[in-house]
Amino acid sequence: MLRPDFPITTPRLTLRAFTSADLDELNSFQSRADVARYLYWSPRSRAESAAALAKRVHSSTLSKEGQLLAVAVTLTETGRLIGDLNLEYLSSEHRQGEIGFVFHPDHHGKGFAAEAATELLRLGFEELGLHRIIGRCDGRNTASAALMERLGMKKEAHLRQNEIVKGEWCDELVFAMLEDEWKASR
Repeated sequence: MLRPDFPITTPRLTLRAFTSADLDELNSFQSRADVARYLYWSPRSRAESAAALAKRVHSSTLSKEGQLLAVAVTLTETGRLIGDLNLEYLSSEHRQGEIGFVFHPDHHGKGFAAEAATELLRLGFEELGLHRIIGRCDGRNTASAALMERLGMKKEAHLRQNEIVKGEWCDELVFAMLEDEWKASR
């Protein structure tokens, strides 16, 4: 079981559980077309972000496969919500999980996503005891692919036109890191 000891601090960020007070800041990036471009969902209305947030507020513990740990990423200096991380518990038998991340574009290119996602990998490997963590992205999402490579994840697959997303065939990239690779990178 994983119940993070929130808040978790990094040099510039605070990672914590989501609260209902996060709605406006979460919607400030979930409502943007440039954020939703490579995701399964379209830009969200305030009501859609509220529904998504309601699920995230109750996703602060992983105790069985299929559950999602949702992590709010804030700037320590201001307390402003800038990102949304998740860790899904894919398989207890095979000790596998999947990470995901969405950040406000105003904060791209500053290393915040890598700083936060590194903590998510740490939680998965060191606290949940996962053997393998994957990350997936749309094949056109070069920024996400580059982030996963910077994290030390290895590209394992380029699935050509494997899904129809928002009415068009899309490629999918799959990255992964193994527990031994995580330990060697520390």
